[in-house]
Amino acid sequence: MHRQGRKMTACPALLIAAPSSGQGKTTVTAALARLHARQGRRVTVFKCGPDFLDPQIHAVASGRPCQNLDLGMCGEEDARWRLSRAAQDSDLILVEGVMGLFDGTPSAADIACRFNIPVMAMIDAGAMAQTFGAVAHGLATYRPGLPFAGVLANRVGSERHAAMARDSLPAGMGWFGALPRNPDAVLPERHLGLLQAAEIDDIEERLDRLADALAASATVDLPPPVVFDDVPPPDIAPLLAGKRIAIARDAAYGFIYPANLETLADLGAELRYFSPVAGEPLPACDAVWLPGGYPELHAPTLSANQPLWNELRAHVAAGKPLLAECGGMMSLFEQVTDKAGDTHAFAGLLPGISVMQKRLAALGMQFADLPEGRLQGHTFHYSKSETPLTPIVRAQTQDGREGEAIYRRERLTASYVHFYFASNPVATAALFG
Repeated sequence: MHRQGRKMTACPALLIAAPSSGQGKTTVTAALARLHARQGRRVTVFKCGPDFLDPQIHAVASGRPCQNLDLGMCGEEDARWRLSRAAQDSDLILVEGVMGLFDGTPSAADIACRFNIPVMAMIDAGAMAQTFGAVAHGLATYRPGLPFAGVLANRVGSERHAAMARDSLPAGMGWFGALPRNPDAVLPERHLGLLQAAEIDDIEERLDRLADALAASATVDLPPPVVFDDVPPPDIAPLLAGKRIAIARDAAYGFIYPANLETLADLGAELRYFSPVAGEPLPACDAVWLPGGYPELHAPTLSANQPLWNELRAHVAAGKPLLAECGGMMSLFEQVTDKAGDTHAFAGLLPGISVMQKRLAALGMQFADLPEGRLQGHTFHYSKSETPLTPIVRAQTQDGREGEAIYRRERLTASYVHFYFASNPVATAALFG
């Protein structure tokens, strides 16, 4: 397709949003992905915002990687070329919103408007009847120009309840159907959100039940095509060619943006994975990445893995890079206190202690001006850490407030910030190179 000399690709697309968190966006997005994938369609799912957990579910549901779209952390150009690539390689694009449709700056509505992706609003109808129509009307009309496609009622109690929700809608508003309450298909959660996909033993069966329920009670035709500009990916120089990066990846260290792995590969690095929980040794490498996750849930096992901590000490002593993010940083302190109040000895590469809290300690977008360059990122954690170390720099929030401390010893860099490597591949290469 051509328009005024620009190359474009059309692909059916839909953004699944809601009035708030907890309405069932992830469940319905995964069900849609599973249903269409079972019909042989190539489904690419994106997640608005810096989420690690929902994309794991969507990757299983669709059978394809799920990446993040965020106009703040990732940037518009990053979103534009990833959507372009998906449009050229997919039969359907699904985008799961974040929080409420208009929450955040930028919001899911900003993405819908920027790329003209129609919005299906998911509304939990479990505790309402005709007010369903008022909520739907508000979502559809609050922002002029929003490409609003219609609504889907979630957690209805009966066919009559679904009919009341449908009949309450303003004339002409699209109706995608209703999903009944289904406790058997609920995806399990913990304090940071859903369980990681690999931790849900019956994830395939749950997704199939969700898809079956959706097919039985909702409209599941392909949405209309959306026209996306054909945008090439960024030209990334192979600055890490010949470098081997060891990446911890298991139930304790699973908070990894797929785009980060892609960026490291585009930089020319060879990626080697290992599992600290399984007791696997550190692979021979030039650099190490300890991502975030749930080390506190595996504290006894990780505390006993002294061979790994000794290998990391030797790695840092040899002047090699090590990036430790959030749970990865927690693991490098001398001690970690879990939610039960039990304290465990950990790596001891950094002086201090991390203690799990009952309440959220920090949440939001941040950027850091490191010596290597500026990297965008995100912070989301329930622990607090105490250390005598002086930060090399502090991250900043998007509105200019002081953010997370970033520590450095030799080539070890540690903080609560989860960096988005694609925000600055050159700085990423310097961090690991």
